[in-house]
Amino acid sequence: MITTDGNNAVASVAYRTSEVIAIYPITPSSAMAEQSSAWSSERGKNLWGDVPRVVEMQSEGGAIAAVHGALQTGALATSFTSSQGLLLMIPNLYKLAGQLIPFVLHVAARTVATHALSIFGDHSDVMAVRQTGCAMLCASNVQEAQDFALISQIASLNSRLPFIHFFDGFRTSHEIAKIAPLADDTLRALLPADAIRAHRDRALTPDKPVIRGTAANPDTYFQCREASNPWYDAAYGHVSEAMQAFSKQTGRHYRPFEYVGHPQAERIVVLMGSAIGICEEVIERLLAQGEKVGLVKVRLFRPFSAEHLLAAIPESARSIAVLDRTKEPGAQAEPLYLDVMTALAEAVSRGERASLPRVIGGRYGLSSKEFGPACALAVFAELAQENPRPRFTVGIIDDITGLSLPLAALDSQSPIHSQQHKLEALFYGLGSDGTVSAAKNSIKILGNHTDLYPQGYFVYDSKKAGGLTVSHLRVGERPLQSAYLVEEADFIGCHQWQFVDKYRMAERLKAGGIFLLNTPYSEAEIWQRLPSEVQHALREKEARFYIINAARIARDCQLGNRINTVMQMAFFQLSAIIPPAEASSLLKQAIATSYGSKGQTLVERNWQALEATCAALTRVPLGELDPASRPRPPVVSAKAPDFVQTVTAAMLAGLGDSLPVSAFPPDGTWPVGTTRWEKRNIAKEIPIWEAELCTQCNYCVAACPHSAIRAKVVEPDALAAAPATLDALDVKSRDMRGQQYVLQVAPEDCTGCNLCVEVCPAKDRSNPNRKAINMASRLDHLDEQKANYDFFLDLPERSAEQLERIDIRTSQLISPLFEYSGACSGCGETPYIKLLTQLYGDRLLIANATGCSSIYGGNLPTTPYTTNADGRGPAWANSLFEDNAEFGLGFRLTVDQHRERVRRLLASLGDTIPAALREALGDATLPVSEQRAHIQQLRALLQESQTPAAQELARDADYLVEKSVWLIGGDGWAYDIGFGGLDHVLSLGENINVLVLDTQCYSNTGGQQSKATPLGAITKFGEQGKRKARKDLGASVMMYGHVYVAQISLGAQMNQTVKAIQEAEAYPGPSLIIAYSPCEEHGYDMAESHEQMKQLTATGFWPLYRFDPRRADEGKLPLALDSRAPNASLAETLRHEPRFQRLERQLPEVASQLYGEAEQEANRRFAWLSQLAGKEGPAQE
Repeated sequence: MITTDGNNAVASVAYRTSEVIAIYPITPSSAMAEQSSAWSSERGKNLWGDVPRVVEMQSEGGAIAAVHGALQTGALATSFTSSQGLLLMIPNLYKLAGQLIPFVLHVAARTVATHALSIFGDHSDVMAVRQTGCAMLCASNVQEAQDFALISQIASLNSRLPFIHFFDGFRTSHEIAKIAPLADDTLRALLPADAIRAHRDRALTPDKPVIRGTAANPDTYFQCREASNPWYDAAYGHVSEAMQAFSKQTGRHYRPFEYVGHPQAERIVVLMGSAIGICEEVIERLLAQGEKVGLVKVRLFRPFSAEHLLAAIPESARSIAVLDRTKEPGAQAEPLYLDVMTALAEAVSRGERASLPRVIGGRYGLSSKEFGPACALAVFAELAQENPRPRFTVGIIDDITGLSLPLAALDSQSPIHSQQHKLEALFYGLGSDGTVSAAKNSIKILGNHTDLYPQGYFVYDSKKAGGLTVSHLRVGERPLQSAYLVEEADFIGCHQWQFVDKYRMAERLKAGGIFLLNTPYSEAEIWQRLPSEVQHALREKEARFYIINAARIARDCQLGNRINTVMQMAFFQLSAIIPPAEASSLLKQAIATSYGSKGQTLVERNWQALEATCAALTRVPLGELDPASRPRPPVVSAKAPDFVQTVTAAMLAGLGDSLPVSAFPPDGTWPVGTTRWEKRNIAKEIPIWEAELCTQCNYCVAACPHSAIRAKVVEPDALAAAPATLDALDVKSRDMRGQQYVLQVAPEDCTGCNLCVEVCPAKDRSNPNRKAINMASRLDHLDEQKANYDFFLDLPERSAEQLERIDIRTSQLISPLFEYSGACSGCGETPYIKLLTQLYGDRLLIANATGCSSIYGGNLPTTPYTTNADGRGPAWANSLFEDNAEFGLGFRLTVDQHRERVRRLLASLGDTIPAALREALGDATLPVSEQRAHIQQLRALLQESQTPAAQELARDADYLVEKSVWLIGGDGWAYDIGFGGLDHVLSLGENINVLVLDTQCYSNTGGQQSKATPLGAITKFGEQGKRKARKDLGASVMMYGHVYVAQISLGAQMNQTVKAIQEAEAYPGPSLIIAYSPCEEHGYDMAESHEQMKQLTATGFWPLYRFDPRRADEGKLPLALDSRAPNASLAETLRHEPRFQRLERQLPEVASQLYGEAEQEANRRFAWLSQLAGKEGPAQE
């Protein structure tokens, strides 16, 4: 037996049965591709003794096309995908089915983006391809996912049909379970050698030439389509035979349609996917109570065999509920329901069945909406009604159309509470604190070293770091089918102290359960620090309450914020699920395995933390309920808007599931500026200003990724009522003399990245370790800094037009309209967006490609784009990953059309508008504030007019102010999947601006290789180090000649960044800015990112330049080179980053060669840029 997750289980089979694997990352299927790539880099062999060729493509469309080509030429090939990725494959899937080409596509089924993107699981993607002609086989758990990966391969080869093998994204793909693995010998025994030989014999080859993919005419096309019918008619038999052969080899029995339940069942549910296990568990309990219920498991969805479905449904069935995990708006019903209903109706019409049972259809589980035992019970209860609803939803509260089924409250006496659960545990952590990794290790220890059967599932949002994570662990003495969340736990670990004020955790504890809290407070003071609701819950549950200061242990052991080792050992010590001494030994082995590649020092530090844990655990006696104890604070401030107080607050508290349909916007339109109400309080330390040392450079403000440090210059009178703790200085700048400079941190919004301290140039001469800004305990300064920040926010704002000049210092006096995002601590992307909103935020239109910037920019429940005091701010939208350039072009075309329409309306009113005002309204060179003042005058004049033209002009006059259209995305978009569209849009000459946030990898999906990945860097999909130079996007676009192009790096030259953005925005045509963006995937401490950015520019790795076609009109060379010739060692600089270090440890000779090639490439590129700039050194203005 092995303990693994669904993705790994599937990849193991797919890899060993393939010769060519074309991949592209998309959540939640990426892990299958990553594992295949890793095995290939390690020279892992397939069943025939060859190393499969794994190639990353530029998109899912490219991946399936490569697979198609490989199959046509006789290879066994596969790929993995989800959601929009699957939709991009549709044209090729039609071709593969039409050409009767066997292969298996493995899909971790995921929601297709509609009103919003969702990375979570349902069947909307696979249902969108059911018409392609591919066979479709559905697995419902981790064991089935592995087994069906093989069964689908066997059936595909024998039937000559392409198969889509799918399973629920996250619920199955990421669930960890203990399964029986498939050995190589089993795979060899079951794979049909003759069918493989036949496939290879059909290969395209000039030795036996044929032609495929011809263009047909009306005289033959129809007949050819019908010619494949026999293959589809035979498909069910091939799947059934494959399952029977599999059963003989493994002892695990499957059927395409499988019935479980009472032999004379009256109420039956039909469904497919992970909900099968839940329904089986509920049925088992209902049967024990004498209920006549049953379940039909649908495994082979296409081709759909009505004959075999009907054979699986008992004749006694009176009412049937068909559950679909998808929604098809406007359809009579969802797909599975329609298939089942058609099968039954045709059987009755043919006289094969005496009567038609009542058949109802329900939707469930969209976007991983929880479907638990209560939902299954609700469906069976509805079937028992005399007149059940013909269509329903379950798992939500639909107060608009009234389709939802009521859920009964469940308690420990409920028949669905399984006695097979020996232990249920919940671990509440913060993304990147190691909690999820610790839980996974615990599950694997229990699975691999005991006879127990563990199950692990992990709930988190789309944030890569800093979001709530809840790890659900179950342990049983037999395999678990409980594919639902833990409702009540024997053990709850709260790994972050601030969570006691936010989430209902202790309320989910079983009576007598263990509650472990990581806290900085001692036993003597902890009880009084707890909110009264937590005190009450702990007493009501008669909890065994323990505390530990895991942060102190991690700090003492030099582990930073990684508390996972401490909390993992504490779990084993307190739960005693296995003897603690045995757990300690196994954990030490796991630590050596997990961290060995990062050096023995890190291993020993973790061992030290492990050994310190048990002594640091303290049991806290439950105190009395104190009427004076503090209640849990409100989730959001009472000052928040109504929508935030009702909808957003519930989502922030983890209660979004309880919100009814009526609470939500039907079209996915959400209010802006809601991050200001979130107050995550995740920093252990925050920056404190030492005013007497400050140079007022504003570097700290510019570098802050979360807009959590602000600066303002105000008149002295504005500070008359300031808190005593608010510091201020006389302004040093000549153009603002006589005013006061104020620097302030947002203590509840800071993420504690330390970047501000690192970039601060001002040091205390008597103590160089003391700077003008220094980190200190958040808890020690929270109250005073909250008061300071509240006052600070009310101080007068300053606009760009009020500044004599714009540079990095002055630009940071403008309030950003992008604040407190959910980006990773120390993120290298967000400062560029923040700066953009400071300069142009009140007239920004942003088209954002899917990726990190769309997740921290538009991930619910809160969004960081906000408005100024006038209610203006960035208008933002995301379409897809691959189409952002075209999407943003649509913005530009429409803005131009609106502006021309408004100008025409203005002209049509003639002399009714004073000539001077007409002239002013047409002058786009005036400051924006003056333009808006003139528009207000225009509206005042138009109030008296009732003509349609005047009324339309009054409504739309704001289009007279030029809008700044920006297309934002990462290198995965700009260099790979969206490059074709980007190239086309830039070629058109329209006035659009493109900001590429270049992290040199696919950051959002976990750090996979892109064409921006540099030589020698190790990434996922590039485990042996990048062997080719990165694509030079800037150079290729420069060749057009009419595009403004700049390459910038905030940490290398802040003022060059400001200048490039200003020039790009002012350029009357397309502009492209490529911004170097350090990322956690690079592996080093992001506090050091600005220093690393300087070094990378100094080595020539990231030269800074601005290519402005307008310079040619002035008789100058268009390229200005803003960085000096390489003057530092590139190899030494790269060694600072673990993405390069890893290659040096694994393949030192290769690393040395690639470092040399990278240096040569950097020098060559700089020499070329120098030639374009007409000089050997840095550009001079």
